[in-house]
Amino acid sequence: MFEAELKRIQRYAINVTLDPDTAHPSLILSEDGKQSFSTGRFYSEVQVKGKTKWTLGVARELINRKENIPLSPEEGYWTICLRNGNEYKAGPDVYHLKSRPQKVGVFVDYEEDLVSFYDVHAAALIYSFTDCCFREKLCLYFGPCPNDGGKNSDHLSYQPH
Repeated sequence: MFEAELKRIQRYAINVTLDPDTAHPSLILSEDGKQSFSTGRFYSEVQVKGKTKWTLGVARELINRKENIPLSPEEGYWTICLRNGNEYKAGPDVYHLKSRPQKVGVFVDYEEDLVSFYDVHAAALIYSFTDCCFREKLCLYFGPCPNDGGKNSDHLSYQPH
């Protein structure tokens, strides 16, 4: 059902350069530079295969992404998280998916105040935040989460589409 929609939004794929000053301390970055978005639509995909915990989404540019604050729209974060191997959380909702996504697509429509997450291989919508009320530039947010004694040692891998 979402396959045609996913193909349509993949046209908005962007090539992102992560900011080493605001990146999660566990991320290993290969390049410098900053990139943020304040108009239009953009899409990116992140390989999450093998991870037992992760967080993906977008955040307002001017917040401190290195502090431990609640990842909520009220705090300027629109994210989806995997916890406990099969528990997904987006906003206040916690739910279970039939299959575990290997690659997650993140789509933002700045003018429509929309953030959507897709299971790329299943071409299925995972979750959408609507009425987001963006007021400033947005940055992609990647949280690989702790290694957890080797159980979560696989990497998050950003993949330009």
